[in-house]
Amino acid sequence: MVPVIEARGLSRVFHTTVRRPGLRGALRSLVSPERVAKTAVEDVSFTVGAGQLLALLGPNGAGKSTTIKMLTGILTPTAGEARVAGVVPYRERERNARNIGAVFGQRTQLWWDLPVRESFAILRDIYGIGEPEHRARLEEFDELLDLSSFWDTRVRHLSLGQRVRCDLAGSLLHDPPVVFLDEPTIGMDVVVKEQVRGFLRHQVERRGRTVLLTTHDMTEVARLAERVVLINHGRIVLDGSLDEIRRRFGGTWQVRATLTDSEACLDPLPGIALLRREGAQLVFGPESGLQGGERNTPTAHEALRRIIERFEVSDIALEESDLEDVMRAAYLRADATVGSLASTEPALRSG
Repeated sequence: MVPVIEARGLSRVFHTTVRRPGLRGALRSLVSPERVAKTAVEDVSFTVGAGQLLALLGPNGAGKSTTIKMLTGILTPTAGEARVAGVVPYRERERNARNIGAVFGQRTQLWWDLPVRESFAILRDIYGIGEPEHRARLEEFDELLDLSSFWDTRVRHLSLGQRVRCDLAGSLLHDPPVVFLDEPTIGMDVVVKEQVRGFLRHQVERRGRTVLLTTHDMTEVARLAERVVLINHGRIVLDGSLDEIRRRFGGTWQVRATLTDSEACLDPLPGIALLRREGAQLVFGPESGLQGGERNTPTAHEALRRIIERFEVSDIALEESDLEDVMRAAYLRADATVGSLASTEPALRSG
């Protein structure tokens, strides 16, 4: 698949001046300022193909927003290279702006004192969109996001959910192939969140847009993302599908099965242990000592299939770690990995 978004060795270092306390410290900082370098993103590389939705995840301060700002052309990387739809975003900002849409959950691209409809008209003129195309896209967005009930309202009077829906529509008015979404549903109620998720699924599956999403909402990730990149302390520590991540970090699962014949011979199944009996119900789980990601460890769904194939079952239920638990385990593993790398750096430099 031809990559639409390419990041190769992206790094970004910010330099700040240390502010010392007190009057003497302020004067010293003025006369002899001390500059400190902070690495926000370090050697980040990944690609996203056409019609894919990639979730860029990580704790607060991990470097997600800085990465998106380099890919949208807002920031120039200290090192490395980026291409979006064949354009280097920080060198050809105007051309790049026509290829992308962007929504930042805490900011708006609409005009605060104008009705939404007039903001859309200004965006139409900025991008040179023909009137028939503009009208057709607004009708499509209205059908998916229910905009017409408030698009004559001034932006300052919109609720958060209404404003973000309008920002989504505004970011796609010029029909860009690539969309960047930085925590777009933060603070929304569950009804509006589901409406926005449906809209994004439509854009990816029906329109073939490439979407890069950052979020802390794991339900959003589970329902939208095909692939996850985990960034921590500015470095990529994990890149894979949700199934791969569940297999690697979500090894805890249980299958509760009620057998038709309670006296049936319980032959062992590879990688699956009988944890306990609860009356007529049997509880199965991974064999003791096996960890998620090991070769012989069955996934929850593989275990479910094997149990159904082996036993006559009258009732069965699956319980597995939810995605928040899985990602928490991945974050903790990432912290340990970055910490071990940091501890070896002085030795490497001295050698």
